[in-house]
Amino acid sequence: MRSSFARLAGPIFGALLTVSAFAQQTPIQITASLVDAPRKLYHSDSEIPVKAGHLTLITPQWIPGDHRPTGPVSDIVGVVFTANGKPLPWRRDDVDMYEFHIDVPPGVTTLHAHLDCIVTSRVSNKMGVLEWEKLMIYPAHTPVRDIPIQPSLIVPAGWGVGTALQPTGNGSWPVPAAGATTRFAATNVEQLQDSPIITGQYFHEFALAPDVSPKHYIDVASDFPQDSNLKPELLDRISNLVREAGAAYASHHYDEYHFLLTLSDVAGGEGLEHGQSSDNGVEEKGFAMPSLELGNADLLSHEFTHSWNGKYRRPVGLYQPDFATAQQGALLWVYEGMTQYLGNVLAARSGLKTQAQYRDLLAMSAASLQYRRGRDWRDTEDTAVAASILRGGNPAWSNYRRGQDYYQEGELVWLDADTLIRQKTSNQKSLTDFLHIFLGKGGDTGPLIVTYSFDELVSDLNQVLPYDWATFLRDRVYRIDPQADFDGIERGGYKVVFTDQPNPSARMFSHGEGRRYGGVDCWYSLGLRLTRDGVIADVLWSSPADKAGLAPGQKIMAINGQVFSPEVLKQAIRNSKTATEPIHLILQSDIYVSNADIDYHGGERYPSLQRVEGTPDLLDDITTPLIKSDDTKPLFSHYEEE
Repeated sequence: MRSSFARLAGPIFGALLTVSAFAQQTPIQITASLVDAPRKLYHSDSEIPVKAGHLTLITPQWIPGDHRPTGPVSDIVGVVFTANGKPLPWRRDDVDMYEFHIDVPPGVTTLHAHLDCIVTSRVSNKMGVLEWEKLMIYPAHTPVRDIPIQPSLIVPAGWGVGTALQPTGNGSWPVPAAGATTRFAATNVEQLQDSPIITGQYFHEFALAPDVSPKHYIDVASDFPQDSNLKPELLDRISNLVREAGAAYASHHYDEYHFLLTLSDVAGGEGLEHGQSSDNGVEEKGFAMPSLELGNADLLSHEFTHSWNGKYRRPVGLYQPDFATAQQGALLWVYEGMTQYLGNVLAARSGLKTQAQYRDLLAMSAASLQYRRGRDWRDTEDTAVAASILRGGNPAWSNYRRGQDYYQEGELVWLDADTLIRQKTSNQKSLTDFLHIFLGKGGDTGPLIVTYSFDELVSDLNQVLPYDWATFLRDRVYRIDPQADFDGIERGGYKVVFTDQPNPSARMFSHGEGRRYGGVDCWYSLGLRLTRDGVIADVLWSSPADKAGLAPGQKIMAINGQVFSPEVLKQAIRNSKTATEPIHLILQSDIYVSNADIDYHGGERYPSLQRVEGTPDLLDDITTPLIKSDDTKPLFSHYEEE
């Protein structure tokens, strides 16, 4: 206990000195107006303390959690600087498009900056999400934690507000009086960027886990009034999540925590971590329709876990003193990969999904990684280092390129580590013991960032189980390996198998509705992923479809003489087991039509986990709640066999 705290004392003390240093400074005053949110416009007015002479101001570029430069500078418009009521000329930097140069006249001590921002996502007629980087401007070339700022907010009349920021006067909070400006406690630019706001006409705030300190809330905004009033059983499971996270991580690093949740088919999806809150956006019925609920089951637990792993503890290269310096993704397989593992485990422990659903989804994820041909030339570490160029993009040949594999690859690595610790200690220790050391250093703190390196990771693992962890991690992350890491699954008492029927969770998805469903997946048979109208999204490298010459972007018009439909394609795959002829296709490529034959005879193939009898069932041990409760029935158990 003493040694862990001693190692943390340096970063904590440094943070306290920083707070003390700027406490005597005059903070920037920023007022954000979201009254035009339904018109896709946000506005801000800032009063910035200045001195006479040349001044360079900047807006954020590298947004923490985005892992690439996503600052919205191209959407920032209506930029006007004034001093003593008179406009001042400005010029954008020729190289850094985020910088603005102004010459401040003698005698001027305050510069007024007005910005508008065009906002086309996370907003609808009934709600809006404010990410402060859309409206902030502040002195360049200064650590953002050293710039004091005090925010205020104006929202449309009757709209409620959810945020981890603390209002300086309660009033009618969280629904401000009509036309009122809500003033929040002063903070710094680093923390303000990390404190988003949701607001909406149909808004509810629910207290969670009243037996847990500090306080936790979920703030919900929706497009329709009935949706933001979450069902009690869902609130119970989220309260379970709060308790399970506290038990797993043995600490809290926030003054209070707010899950921010938007329910909208218009405002778009989101999952973004913050130290004292998380920004979660799902479909309008995202927690009311079974297939959508399962797809969203680990969203809250994943982003909540990031408060510890990614925010409080952050890889040294992913923490920079400002939002202008490029972040380095080298340890994203810890930042995101460990969080992927823990988020799924916590979702099962808290009842947001069942243990069987956890296994189903793990099988689907693991099989997808095994059938990722890019692993023949690119290691997992490179997917992390190259994160800023791998996010988004065209899905064509994405399996050969590899994408953000550090999420799912990291999940398998940390499952491997967890089961190894359990096996070698006769299930007396687990990754939880490591988490208490790694994420719990210093006990409970306020919002704080403490960086770590690969060497510290290895050292902390060795405190739990002496082992050659450096080689263990390097072999699985830094080495090209055509095989996915199934060791944790197999040590956990299961193996990945392929059957001719989707597992129950996959069947639920296939009958689901919403943005994420509707495609045709014959990845493990023909090697194709298609839209429902037959357009090929991706072709598996070296698969039967690849050998037949198919390519992303082509459209399947007919199969074995029948007009394409998803069911016709699936029936052709089923018939392939007994057919001697290949599957005949008519394809459209741009303005051309061609024929192709896929020589495949294996039938349908879908991944599942199969129990290996006579071995310890460590997967169920891992997903068993740490906190015993009389109410352990999972939220979606009544859908499990559908």
